[in-house]
Amino acid sequence: MRFSLPSFSRLGIKLFVIILVVNVAISGLVFIGVSRSLDQGFIEYLDRTQTRRAETLAEGLADEWARRGNWQWLRQSPRAWRYLVRHQLWPGEAAPPEGIERRLGDPRDFVLHDANGLPVIGLPPDNDQEAAELRWLPINSDGRQVGTLGYRPPQQLMARMDRIFLSQQRRNLAIIVAALGLASLLLAGGLSWWLGRRTGSMTLATRRLTDGDYSTRLTERGGDELSRLARDFNVLAATLEASREARSRWVSDIAHELRTPLAVLRGEIEAMQDGVRSLDQHSLGSLSQEVEQLERLVADLRLLSQSDAGALEVQLAPLDLADGLAAKLHEAEGALSDQGFSLTTNIEGPAWIRGDTQRLRQLWTNLLDNTCAYTRAPGKLHVALTRQGEHWRLSWEDTPPGVAEADLPRLTERLYRVEGSRSRASGGSGLGLSIAMALARAHGAEMTPGVSTLGGLCWTLTFPAIDDHQLTRDDT
Repeated sequence: MRFSLPSFSRLGIKLFVIILVVNVAISGLVFIGVSRSLDQGFIEYLDRTQTRRAETLAEGLADEWARRGNWQWLRQSPRAWRYLVRHQLWPGEAAPPEGIERRLGDPRDFVLHDANGLPVIGLPPDNDQEAAELRWLPINSDGRQVGTLGYRPPQQLMARMDRIFLSQQRRNLAIIVAALGLASLLLAGGLSWWLGRRTGSMTLATRRLTDGDYSTRLTERGGDELSRLARDFNVLAATLEASREARSRWVSDIAHELRTPLAVLRGEIEAMQDGVRSLDQHSLGSLSQEVEQLERLVADLRLLSQSDAGALEVQLAPLDLADGLAAKLHEAEGALSDQGFSLTTNIEGPAWIRGDTQRLRQLWTNLLDNTCAYTRAPGKLHVALTRQGEHWRLSWEDTPPGVAEADLPRLTERLYRVEGSRSRASGGSGLGLSIAMALARAHGAEMTPGVSTLGGLCWTLTFPAIDDHQLTRDDT
């Protein structure tokens, strides 16, 4: 059975180094801070403890002087000095405690002089500097000074204990750093292996995406940032795939739309050239109609391309939506009646919005053309405009045939027809509703399809309203 070593990405290696350096730096800073705090607090503790023990020992020496009357017994017996120090500092204990307490009660740290300043007991300091730094306490008995007791200050005691303390701290620090290094190694190794797998799959999927394979997808696991990144990547891939399919379908549909009028033009021109048709006003009128159809198609395509590029020319200014809508419907009422459609309206006004009069007329024309092209005659068209909060709501409803709910979201797709036919008998180029959607968005409006109460299709447009204050300010 073969085992392969885990692969580590550059991100994992960087993460390993960062974790290791940060942990070592933190441990070093903690050690320095704690050491300084301990040093200061430790010296203060030694100072208080040593002074208290020296005072206790001085009181005990005063009692011994009162009982014996001299210091000769200490000069003759150094063991008696050690016993006296131990008995005074740790009364009732057979032996002094271990550790730093024993260091503070070492008989060698005390010096006893008689009333004349002559040494009685205790080893002299190692050098003159230490002798000058000794602290002295008077030993009084019956109101007179019978001697002095000298003791080492904490700084001298620390000089002797520093080597032990520092060696212990260095050993502890080495253990801490080694443990942190091992923990960092394990943590960074696991993270880098995990990140290597996640980022490796993302890198491979990104390479495939840049090569044009938009069908690639990432596995979405968990709810962390990498999972959200994978989800966003999948959305991007799906969007690019849909965009490529739409572009391909868009080019194919445009070619189909252009082929029909061009084929008609070519056929009629060839018929005239062969003498099958005469070159008269009727023939020229037919050619003119096909050219107009091409011009409308090219104009529609140009408008949509401008909308996609955000360059659609719209001059927004305060206007009465109700007035413009009513005027357009009044103009179209005769044409609707000739085609077998009855028009009813319920338009509240004035309805002030920011809009472009010409672009709105183009929007109403496209909706009228869609109604006339796809609604069976005789039919009805009902248009209502009402105020809803901060918006004006326009509903555009017609009679059957309706549209299945599954097809409603696709009605504004370019060159889309519900029946899937490219026959021109169904009317238009298939761009009218796409243009209407672009014009509505240019006015900050939402345009949504739905089922009409009359049995056909209902378009709902919601325009942002402007209040009297905004209207007055704009006029100014």
